[in-house]
Formats: sequence, C-alpha cells, structure tokens
Amino acid sequence: MLRRSAVRLLLYTELLLLDSIAILFGFYLAACMRDSNWLSLAGVNVGVFLLPITLGTAIASGTYSLPALRHPVSGVKNIFSAFFFSVFIVLLGSFVLTAELPLSRLQLGVGVILALMLIMAGRLGFRGHVRRLTGGKLLDELVIVDGVPMDVTNGAVSLDARILNLTPDPHNPQMLHRLGSMVAGFDRVVVACAPEQRAVWALLLKGMNVKGEILVPQFNALGAIGVDAYDGQDTLIVSQGPLSMPNRAKKRALDLAITLPVLIALAPLMIMVAIAIKLESPGPVLFAQDRVGRGNRLFKILKFRSMRQTLCDANGNVSASRDDDRITRVGRFIRKTSIDELPQLLNVLRGDMSVVGPRPHALGSRAANHYFWEIDERYWHRHTLKPGMTGLAQVRGFRGATDRRVDLTNRLQADMEYIDGWDIWRDVTILFKTLRVIVHSNAF
Repeated sequence: MLRRSAVRLLLYTELLLLDSIAILFGFYLAACMRDSNWLSLAGVNVGVFLLPITLGTAIASGTYSLPALRHPVSGVKNIFSAFFFSVFIVLLGSFVLTAELPLSRLQLGVGVILALMLIMAGRLGFRGHVRRLTGGKLLDELVIVDGVPMDVTNGAVSLDARILNLTPDPHNPQMLHRLGSMVAGFDRVVVACAPEQRAVWALLLKGMNVKGEILVPQFNALGAIGVDAYDGQDTLIVSQGPLSMPNRAKKRALDLAITLPVLIALAPLMIMVAIAIKLESPGPVLFAQDRVGRGNRLFKILKFRSMRQTLCDANGNVSASRDDDRITRVGRFIRKTSIDELPQLLNVLRGDMSVVGPRPHALGSRAANHYFWEIDERYWHRHTLKPGMTGLAQVRGFRGATDRRVDLTNRLQADMEYIDGWDIWRDVTILFKTLRVIVHSNAF
C-alpha cells in the first residue's frame, strides 16, 4: 500500500496533467472553429507557447500543494492567475514581433475562455477523484500516546511512548534520534500526554521536521502557532513541519545543480588531497562522524581526515584549536582552506545534507564547558531543515571553536533566522557570500 505522501505526489502530477490538457485542448477546439492557422504563432498552436509559462509560474507560486488537493475548485484561482500571466507574456511577445507573428486578440480570447472553462470542469471532476482515492485522508498521521487513555480509530498509526521507552528528554540525543527516526515519513504527529509533559513534548516536536500537535482539552501556553482538531478533540499546533513540496523540490534541484558539476570539476583536487593525506599519516582518507541532522536524527558526516588517526575525536568533545597538535600538516592546510569539507558533497548527493542550511554539530560539541542544548534548548529547533555545508551563521563569520556561550547563541540566532525566512534566492546569496569566507581566520 502506498504511503499517503506518494499518493499526494501522484495526485499533484495528475492535476498538473489535467490542467495541461485543458489548456491545450481549449486552444485546439478554438482552432477547429476556423482555419487552424488563425490561432497560432508561426504555425504552432498558441496553447503550446502558453503551457510552459503557465505551469512554471504555477509551480513556482505553490499552486500544486496540499490545499489544491483538499479544495481543487477553490484553488483554481492560482492556476487562473498563472494562466493570465502567460497570456500577457504571449500578447507582449506578439506585439513586439507583430510584423512576423500576427495574432488576433479577439481570437486569442476565444481560446482563453475555452481553456478556463475546461480547467474549471477538470477541477470539479478531480475533487471526486481525490476523495475516492484517499477517502479524505491526505496525510500520514502518527499519534504518540504517553501515559494517558487514548483510542486511535481513524486510520492513524499509534505508538505507546511508555512501551517504546520514549521518555521525552531534551538532554538525551540518543532518545531524540530514536524519536526522529520514528516520526520520519509522517506528515502530522499528534502527542497525547499528561499536562505536565506537554511543554517538553512541544519542545521536542519543534525540531522534528513534521507538523507537530499536542492534544489538549483547552488552550494553554505551549508556544502554539495554531489550533486544529484530531478525532473531535482540540489540538495545539506547536510546529509547522517541513518546507512545502514545491519548496523542497526547488531546494533539492539547487543542491543537485551545484553538487554534480562541482564534484566533477574538483575530482582531480580531491584525489590529490586523498593521496597527500595517505602519504603523511596512516589511516583512512575520510573521517566519518555522527552529527545531528534533520529531525534530530543522526547521520554520518564525511570529511577529509585532518588529524592523526590515533588522536581523532569521534564524538567531537574537544574543538580544534589554533595550535592543535592533533592536526597534521596537510590537515592544517585543508582546514584553513575548507578543502576538508569537500567530501560533504557526497552527503548532499545522498540526501543527508543540503548545500545551504544550519551546520551540523557533533554530539559532544560544547560551549563554555556545556553541551549546546544545555545552553539553549531551542538548539533542537534548528534541525527542522537539512544541515548544510554552509549557512547564514558561517557567512556572518560565526565558525571555529566555541569557547564562550555567545559563540553558540550567535550561531543559533542566525540559524533560526535562516529557517524562519527561508527562500531559494537567500540560498543563492549565501552561496556567493561563502566564496568570500572559504579561507577564514577562525578556520583551524
């Protein structure tokens, strides 16, 4: 049985194809009313010109998203807006090139009206198709029951936190990793727990990369960002979940568009670095270490080994210092120039990381002799997005050793700012700014 996330992707594709057929067929019918050349640009049906502009604009504006499946008819205004924009572009092009490409505005209007009527008709029929295929359930839901009576009867997956030893504890990274692994793949997580446990569950859900909710009989102060309902009972929304599917697609496309050519271009350099590391000291070329990733789940980050094998710090308990005698001569150079980070391109290809995002930290990382999450529990919130090879904190100069509490709080503030205001163009801007700080005085 397909997960509902896969069903949603199938429905998005079907809706996009349905809109495409409506536009092309509308202009085809208009052309059939008279000589087919009367509604064309250089002999090509004008719908072919309109379609890519319409779909590109619609996808970029988030037209094919969850609200469009829940309410296909009410969501038609988004595709209409994208369609009218494409008509404007074609009219502008026709006006500029009027000597070569005559196009009657009145005739174009006939095709537009037919296309819009077909789009609306398609959306009306699609609404019933969505209901038949999903039964009205578009989200993969998980209910975590922690010590309270709760019957789950609406098709959601239910987990008993006590049986699975999921005691909510923000000071236990291993528990957070297990929790993150359990909620991975779900779109909505509802926690039913005792009142005294709601605050800590709310804290954990904020970093889980899902829409997280606390089941409550009435409103209370948990930092809720909205109110919803589950099985007839009120819930408080305490986390909004991941980026929308179009935004995730854009971010992943940017990752691949950068990573693949960069890996090919830098392959000779990476081979030379690997040889130099191997010649200078025994041990593996790559250093793999557990880091905290999206949803507070652990993953193995890859770096070129810059320390002597016998002195490598697997848990990251001790930050590298300027005169650190664990670092080899080759290691000092590749750390100074950030070359040691290049194997993380493989992490990006694998999907563990993104090119831009909050930098992932080791479990043993400390600031002022305290674990990061002991200084500020909001630390776990920064993992709602994939970790990045570079990020807003890094281009602002917040990198290197964390000797003081402010070294962490500066980075955390930048990370939260990045997450709250994510935009694909901000990623591009950060990448360009990264070029200026590849060699940095705090990199050692």
